[in-house]
Amino acid sequence: MTAAPETMPETIPATRRPILPLRLRAAEARRRGKRLVGPVDLELGREGFTIVMGPNGAGKTTLLRLMHGLERLAAGEIRWAVPMREARMRQAYVFQTPIMMRRSVVDSIAYPLRLRGLGRAEARARAARWAGRIGLAEALERPATVLSGGEKQKLSLARALITGPEVLFLDEPCASLDGRAMREIEALLRAAQEGGTRIVMATHDMGQACRLASDVVFLYGGRVHECGPAEAFFNAPRTPEAAAFLKGDIVE
Repeated sequence: MTAAPETMPETIPATRRPILPLRLRAAEARRRGKRLVGPVDLELGREGFTIVMGPNGAGKTTLLRLMHGLERLAAGEIRWAVPMREARMRQAYVFQTPIMMRRSVVDSIAYPLRLRGLGRAEARARAARWAGRIGLAEALERPATVLSGGEKQKLSLARALITGPEVLFLDEPCASLDGRAMREIEALLRAAQEGGTRIVMATHDMGQACRLASDVVFLYGGRVHECGPAEAFFNAPRTPEAAAFLKGDIVE
């Protein structure tokens, strides 16, 4: 795969009112009467690369889904800078396990544009350019379902970014990838951020978090235990739980 470009064209129009900041106030998610996350007070600013970390079961995925709107808000408030309906159209989400449609690579990447009413020819042309960026230029007409794990995740990322989202949520997108695929994904994410996309990503990989994070949200027991600049979190965690987590200890 060729190196990702320094900036991503076809990204954020400068004339629209920004959808950020995103504010959560006493936000909670529950399932079958059990509280999974919350109450959470958190504000997501307009710039940065936020890494969400915490032990297994801390609520990382649920928090991302709650912010994106995939998880029902059981209590509290989640407010964007624009109406919720508009905010949902201007953000994207990438799952840990890539979801592949029974379409070709080019049509899979073009699908979000078609949903927004773009003509088939133009949507496929844009998708083909994105396929080139992610190293799938020679696989445009191959079924997306036969791609490797790393290729599927890159396709998922291209499908999310092709609409120029202002916010991109990612749930451990590199969890099952090898080192080469991880480097390629990280290069795409850095380029997307430089192009104006605000990124919020859950990861269990400490090295990846150190490479990418501008700020960190540390979850413990479904609550935001620490939140702040990445350098401060990694060098001087404020709580015993965060310090133990960073040392690799089991945190229950």
